[in-house]
Amino acid sequence: MDIKTAAIAALLSGVSAAAATGLPPAVAGRIDGLVERAMERGGIPGLSIAVARGDEVVLERGYGLADLENEVPATAQTRYRTASIAKPMAAAVALKLAETGRLDLDAPVQTYLPEFPEKRWPLTSRHLLSHLGGVRHYRRPGEAVGKDHYPSVRGALELFAADPLLHQPGSKFKYTTYGYNLLGAVAEVAGGADFATLLARFVTGPAGMAHTGIDSQRDIIPGRSRGYALRRGQLVNAELHDTSMKIPGGGLLGTAGDLPRFAAALNSGAILRDETRAQMWTRARLNDGAQIQYGMGWLVSPDGAPTKRVSHSGGQAGTSTLLVLHPEEGTAVAVMCNLEGAELAPLVSAVFAALGDSD
Repeated sequence: MDIKTAAIAALLSGVSAAAATGLPPAVAGRIDGLVERAMERGGIPGLSIAVARGDEVVLERGYGLADLENEVPATAQTRYRTASIAKPMAAAVALKLAETGRLDLDAPVQTYLPEFPEKRWPLTSRHLLSHLGGVRHYRRPGEAVGKDHYPSVRGALELFAADPLLHQPGSKFKYTTYGYNLLGAVAEVAGGADFATLLARFVTGPAGMAHTGIDSQRDIIPGRSRGYALRRGQLVNAELHDTSMKIPGGGLLGTAGDLPRFAAALNSGAILRDETRAQMWTRARLNDGAQIQYGMGWLVSPDGAPTKRVSHSGGQAGTSTLLVLHPEEGTAVAVMCNLEGAELAPLVSAVFAALGDSD
């Protein structure tokens, strides 16, 4: 039996014993079937899913294997790299500091980081929140899976600090993880603490996210999943990657259940005031007035869409993730898996449909 076949066999043996659900059994069973088919189609070794309604997580389950070599089942407690779902959390940190008057979103970043080189145009935290600042994304071979360890968020700025901006801030949308690294460094100075402390104080603590924190390669972290990739149809171990190069933009680790807790806490006002949250979930505008798809740390559905929808996905070495919230309904779905490049959007859409059928 090859690795892929072994993973599918483990998947079909059923969900983890630690699974918990507050959904009707028929709905939970339907979701099980949706997950199993998605995993078989995508060759996904291990996956965890969670659903929140209002302030309550009503489903947390794991499927398949978190570690193929040691045959460790994926459970509700399995921790995966969040990848870019770190960005909405970093945005919440920055906006909380703005709420309390410690961070001026419209001040040049050098107000807080005088060592950051001056650019052709002023660059602000507001630009960074919506990927409008012109800070570059990855461009060098292997840069997205860096191996070097950086002991601090500010130290990792050296990867791009000397590079010119790609465009005048506010004139274009260019997705950039490094822009969020810079935002995190600004937040550290404004908040008077390191990013991990600010994250716990303003996000994971208020939201009850007990299993989310920094993705440290050096620490022993219980429940950490192994990561995999598909190469020519065969599962292989994912490339080694030290995410200390991008903690605020993609260097966190957590459980699937913690992600809907984050969404629910935002939606209920436990993290940010209503007016701040409204800004976060409003599509930003370019200098010429054109509206983009991104708000502040979230993708946002267009005005007039049948259902308000905010979301963020993540993908990096050994992981794929997706968090979707329908704020007006108060329903959030999160999926995390240990296969890079996995397509999770169809599964999440199907889960929302199953939940709708249960109302």
